[in-house]
Amino acid sequence: MTKLSLGSTMRLIHPAPNLLGFYDGRVDGVRIWSHEPNWLDDGAYTLGICTYAIVDGSQALVYDTHISLPHARLIRLTLEEMGVTSIRVVLSHWHDDHIAGNEVFKDCEIIANRLTASALERGRADIEGGNPPIKPLVLPNRIFEDSLSLTVGAIAIELRQVEIHSHDGTVLLMPEAGLLLAGDTLEDSVTYVSEPERLSEHLIDLERMAGWQFDRILPNHGSFEAIEAGGYDRSFIAATEAYVRKLLACRQDPDLARQDLRTFGADIFAMTATEYFAPYEAVHRQNVEAVLATNSQ
Repeated sequence: MTKLSLGSTMRLIHPAPNLLGFYDGRVDGVRIWSHEPNWLDDGAYTLGICTYAIVDGSQALVYDTHISLPHARLIRLTLEEMGVTSIRVVLSHWHDDHIAGNEVFKDCEIIANRLTASALERGRADIEGGNPPIKPLVLPNRIFEDSLSLTVGAIAIELRQVEIHSHDGTVLLMPEAGLLLAGDTLEDSVTYVSEPERLSEHLIDLERMAGWQFDRILPNHGSFEAIEAGGYDRSFIAATEAYVRKLLACRQDPDLARQDLRTFGADIFAMTATEYFAPYEAVHRQNVEAVLATNSQ
């Protein structure tokens, strides 16, 4: 297993007009923080992670600050070399792999919903003492609730608060482009269950999201090829709904709970935009164990 430096394998992609993607991970045999278990390699890099920047003229909006300070510095340098002089940041939710680069943007407006701001404040000690540490943790300085409309140059943006994957999700709609930047609300191969006791509520918001108008979806975790090609179609939502419902069914079906991901998700992968990716076997096993543990409490 090779260890490379932070940011050395990040790739710049252009999945849509006025949109940059900063993709890293899914590199065979490579880790970039430690050979020991850690959130950066195991929760993000191995699975693949992409954060985004919407750019119009001298203005940019960064959607999540990536998994390390070197990654964030590369994002900022790229934007400044394009002539950007005004940068704002939006945080999709409070998890480490989305806020690790905040310090690089501490002089910018950092926007988050109220639940994200509260979760970061509560979790500050664990985040700053984690492996790797995010210290100092730079908190958001602009707070919204429910929704917020913005413009980046002439591009209209809408932030919408959702409870999917975590209680504090913020997704970003680009209505004129028909694009949804989904954060971790949708993930390929399968959603990472971080709040198993709230899965029924996550299904409600997945259904709500399915009623919105957009054509393509760009998640933070997914296939490089799919993201580079412009994202996933709307079946991505149906795939996530089907997987969550099947997870909940594990509480009554021990045989289902014992299946590996390739078997468990075979029908979902066959009929939707999501694809089987072997490193998600560990995620699936954790998901099943988390759902079964909440059933016994």
